[in-house]
Amino acid sequence: MEYKLIGHGAEAKIYLIESDKKENNKYIFEFNKDFLNKLEIDSEEFKIENDKNKIVLKYRYKKKYRNELIDKEFRKYRTRVEAKILEKLYNYINVPKLLYKNEENGIIVMEYIEGYNLAKYLEKLNYEEILYEIGKYIGLIHKNKIVHGDLTTGNMIYNNGKIYFIDFGLSFFSNRIEDYAVDLHLFKELFESNHWRISDKFSLILEGYKESFLEKYEEVFHRLKVVESRGRYKSILF
Repeated sequence: MEYKLIGHGAEAKIYLIESDKKENNKYIFEFNKDFLNKLEIDSEEFKIENDKNKIVLKYRYKKKYRNELIDKEFRKYRTRVEAKILEKLYNYINVPKLLYKNEENGIIVMEYIEGYNLAKYLEKLNYEEILYEIGKYIGLIHKNKIVHGDLTTGNMIYNNGKIYFIDFGLSFFSNRIEDYAVDLHLFKELFESNHWRISDKFSLILEGYKESFLEKYEEVFHRLKVVESRGRYKSILF
């Protein structure tokens, strides 16, 4: 198997793993001790079968500056939550399929999504239609009482007319209107910064959001305006 480090955040490393071994029309990924050592992963051996030859492995590594017990429980908890969110949302929107999880060792393995990263290609595509769909999917995420926590077009992949949401590492379950509004507010700030040429099109995202989360839209929209006003007030003071 071949591997490549494609992401290294404050809490986790993300690897793209590729295999050319096949059995019964399935690609085989064998994570033996030697391979796990190469990835600097402390875990027992495991094996995965997948239809495609690429998968993504996310590993929440140990933090030496934290108390060992607290660190282990934190990594275990965050891994469990992320896995549950992926499993739940898989039935409602396009997210990577969860292939394997190991809460004790902070490991999640997902399918690899080919396609265009929307942070780079959004404005070269049919962005008005895509923005509306993004809004619908965010509405469905919130409707399922989930806050993404890191909404950005950099965490969205466009493939054959479908939009995939990725990286739920900061996501959590919540039924608070405030949390939904903050999720949208942070996304709006990043959208206006990264896609300033089409920043006036954010309204399309809200239209899509309204379609899929109509029952709470007015509450969320009102709270979004409150959150935005707090941000403007803070900028004046500081």
